[in-house]
Amino acid sequence: MPVKNNIQKIRKERGIKQITMAEDLQVTRQTFTAIEKNKYNPSLELALKIIKYFNLPIEEVFILEEEKK
Repeated sequence: MPVKNNIQKIRKERGIKQITMAEDLQVTRQTFTAIEKNKYNPSLELALKIIKYFNLPIEEVFILEEEKK
């Protein structure tokens, strides 16, 4: 089951620049771009840092999509 995220949407709604968030979370902007485009899933540690950064429940940031049969 693929994991999708709402990071870019939430970040833009809050007026946070990608580079700022990447620096705050101590990752490269390139890593953050890949995460936002769902090309890379963050580690559990980074995922927890992201939800803490946004102060949101995990299900508002990350979505586990059901596989189509």
